[in-house]
Amino acid sequence: MKKTENTADFAIPLIDFEKVKTLKTIAIIEDDVHIGDIIEESLHREGYQTCRAYSGTEAQYLLADDRTDKKPDLILLDLMLPGMTGEELLSRIQDIPVIVISAKVGIDDKVDVLLGGAADYITKPFAIRELLARVAVQLRKREKTVDTRKEQDTQKQEELTAGELKLDLVMRIISAGDDSVRLTRTEFAILRLLMQNAGQVFSKSAILDHISGDTPDCTDSSLKQHISNLRKKLQDIGKNDCIEAVWGIGFRFSI
Repeated sequence: MKKTENTADFAIPLIDFEKVKTLKTIAIIEDDVHIGDIIEESLHREGYQTCRAYSGTEAQYLLADDRTDKKPDLILLDLMLPGMTGEELLSRIQDIPVIVISAKVGIDDKVDVLLGGAADYITKPFAIRELLARVAVQLRKREKTVDTRKEQDTQKQEELTAGELKLDLVMRIISAGDDSVRLTRTEFAILRLLMQNAGQVFSKSAILDHISGDTPDCTDSSLKQHISNLRKKLQDIGKNDCIEAVWGIGFRFSI
């Protein structure tokens, strides 16, 4: 690799992927400690969370936890692992995008892995900026897929509920007990997004990206006012603390 693209050169300005960073967790399955450390430090600098495994067997235990909140959003997988190989592990991974990072450069190796379920393939040595770009692309694809599924599920129902709160998806009315208030189109889009993803933190840019199809007139400068108005309406029905500001990151819904 050229010095300007060396994996250890952290002086290079990193790409801004704010729209896809909402506390995403990336699993690094790599037996080379040095390479794993470089990848992990780079991901941490970009705002991602990480978990590590140093062999195929250890990765199995890492991925065996059935709790949704413990599942990584993306896996970076080396092929030449001690114990179970990366190819064997790949065949057992479902519903999580996998970027293979390998020293194997043969076309047949790449084709076999991609046909075997990998979302992407990057060869060693690699430029850290390229890896970060590929990570961002896969997370964006995954997020759109999840959003589509949630939208399809939402279309099958007429209201969202969270504790006492009920959001009428047809009339755009939020209610708690006997109290209710009508929302504007933008307020409704924001609240629906946050309620559908309760507990998840969204940056301002991520919120705008998600609701742009429904409210193209909402901008970065007006979003704060829309959220302020939404909070006031929630306060009118006794639920003013549902939208929580997470300092330096964005907003999340809690009940």
